[in-house]
Amino acid sequence: MSLLKIDNISIEFDNRVNKKEKVKVLSDINLEVGEGEIVAVVGESGCGKTTLGKLIVGIHKQTKGKILYKGKDISKLKRAEFKDYRLGVQMVHQDSFAALNPNRTIFQSLSMPLLQHKIAKNKAEAEKILKEYFAEVGLVPQEQFLYKYPHQLSGGQRQRILLARALSVKPKLIVADEPVSMVDVSLRISLIDLMTKMNKKYNISFVYITHDLATARYIAKNGRLVVMYLGKIIELNNIYDAIDHPKHPYFHALLAAVPQSVGKRSDGGSKELPLRTLDMPSIINPPSGCKFHTRCPYYTEKCEKEEPELLQYKGGYVACHHVERIEREREKVKEVI
Repeated sequence: MSLLKIDNISIEFDNRVNKKEKVKVLSDINLEVGEGEIVAVVGESGCGKTTLGKLIVGIHKQTKGKILYKGKDISKLKRAEFKDYRLGVQMVHQDSFAALNPNRTIFQSLSMPLLQHKIAKNKAEAEKILKEYFAEVGLVPQEQFLYKYPHQLSGGQRQRILLARALSVKPKLIVADEPVSMVDVSLRISLIDLMTKMNKKYNISFVYITHDLATARYIAKNGRLVVMYLGKIIELNNIYDAIDHPKHPYFHALLAAVPQSVGKRSDGGSKELPLRTLDMPSIINPPSGCKFHTRCPYYTEKCEKEEPELLQYKGGYVACHHVERIEREREKVKEVI
């Protein structure tokens, strides 16, 4: 049984321009996360990655479908069971400064959930718990960080504090939304190493949301990769097969655009995939059929008329009408190379 199962989820928001219409931000999402598994979610800005993360932790509610946690529909959980879900699924936000109350010390902010959920009986016990997790994330001596305000700490230190906050309630799953994008490059690997350490030590599952393919591959070495485009999952596979042998034209183009490839390319890496246009369609008025057809070099009329399903293909899943033809063409290119 999966720890978390997202079953045919869609979510719509109000259109601020035309209040009579809705904007579908996520459409027919299906995803499972196992215990101790790391799943990386990649895609361009506006593809729905962060919305998916907020949906998982309960910040947003779906319009259609259901989320199962430990086999139970979270919309039907009793109060005590829902509390277990909220504690068991935590989020590490991209903006560490916005995620911490600037008017409270770190101890005041982090001790509150421990006391509220009776994980700690009093402030002294809360301090003991927090010191333990501060040591885990490399914030020592702990007193030097516990009683400071967020603005007195660096971005890397605040990000470690957010991770310690998530760990302090002993979660089963952490959704990490672009956790290293606002941190200096020199600190990114150390933070990712910290998350993989927590994954192995506590068997915590991670949903790692990013636009950076290099960090996605680094953290999800033994996990899976989810590729999103305009609110849809278009490819899902284990991390190595996904990056070394991309199936969907969009993901192939995404990999080809990386200055130094994070993996082999199915065309030998000789050329970038020439797109029909570089303009990304609006999620407010998305194209009919396959959402990528306006940019796809393999476009046919079928792409415009019929939306492809996410179907199993060679050990992974891909949503493309012409995946077999594309595979054959790439094999020919490799033979020439």
